[in-house]
Amino acid sequence: MLILTTVLTTGALTLTACGSRDDSKGSGGGGGDTQTVVIGLDAPLTGDLSALGLGIKNSADLAVNLANKNKTVPGVKFELQPLDDQAQPSVGGQNAQKFIDNKKVLGVVGPLNSGVSQSMQKPLNDASLTQISPANTGTELTQGDNWKTGDKKRPYKTYFRTATTDQIQGAFAAKYLFNNAKIKQVYLIDDQKPYGAGLAASFKATFTELGGKIAGSDHVNPDDRDFNAVVTKVKKSGAKAVYYGGEYPAGAPLSQQLKDSVQIPLMGGDGMYSADFIKLNKKAQGDIATSVGKPVEELDSAKKFIADYKTAGYKDAYEAYGGGTYDATWAIIEAVKAVVAANDGKLPADARTKVLEAVGKVSFDGVTGPVSFDEFGDTTNTMMTAYQVDGGKWVSKLSEAYKKD
Repeated sequence: MLILTTVLTTGALTLTACGSRDDSKGSGGGGGDTQTVVIGLDAPLTGDLSALGLGIKNSADLAVNLANKNKTVPGVKFELQPLDDQAQPSVGGQNAQKFIDNKKVLGVVGPLNSGVSQSMQKPLNDASLTQISPANTGTELTQGDNWKTGDKKRPYKTYFRTATTDQIQGAFAAKYLFNNAKIKQVYLIDDQKPYGAGLAASFKATFTELGGKIAGSDHVNPDDRDFNAVVTKVKKSGAKAVYYGGEYPAGAPLSQQLKDSVQIPLMGGDGMYSADFIKLNKKAQGDIATSVGKPVEELDSAKKFIADYKTAGYKDAYEAYGGGTYDATWAIIEAVKAVVAANDGKLPADARTKVLEAVGKVSFDGVTGPVSFDEFGDTTNTMMTAYQVDGGKWVSKLSEAYKKD
């Protein structure tokens, strides 16, 4: 299903401890000793955001299991090392060090939260350990803090993502609400976290450029569940919708309390696009969310992923980031494949450095479509989708590729 179209060229290399060797034979093929490569996985596996995190873990696990079953990299057995970051930057930083200390780890998938990624990027970069997030959308993670002024500089060479940026997502959301939903007056709220604040700022910039009016703005604590004070402000503002930069644990009660007072929709980004948003919100009907990529259920390229996921029997849904996670994991697998093929079937001494070089060059047909990365480590797939809650489920309304400025 996935075809590598680039070849990594290296000089002669030798096998050392960056990969381990098992005494057993078999899964690597060819009768030789099997080398073990570990792929780290960082996501919130417990807590409010665990629905998304478990979908990420399961999708990475599926990629690893299928790579081993199909002997995608002869002589190499892959293992997944999942760590729970609890959606906390400090825990993510600790997990990054655990991955670094495990010399078998040649790549890391995750995390979910942009704020967590900020604590992981530098240590992973210092260790030349590749990181690919299927969910981070904070633009500064790949283009630096001055990207808004056009001064785009990649902060960390080891960081990649299969999700597009908030710059693109916020602009897409604003255009959808203004042009498609025909809503011209919005109250803007964010949760003050890097993801939510960045997304709200991007939305505001494009919405006002289009001629839309920001009727008011406010910040909330993502741990709060009583939003009556801000709902009162929204009602007085005359806004026709609320745009919320944040995630579903707070977004769901915010929406429900909003509907108790005034019948207007709440719109958010991919942090809202979860089945749990609807489970937690009895009045979600009509709410809108954007998410990265096109719904995997609508992609021919994802049919095998969906079937394999079902066959594997995971009790948790793959959720919003399943396809992107599978592709992120497979990018590391294909990079390892290229490195091993260039070194006579063995892992080289500087395996982490070589895998990093290979990831930057991968290009294959993935679950979400063509997978490759630009000079910043951003995905070249800028497809976005707008969804609306209808009849107790998210229904896709518009999918389109968004062009970067």
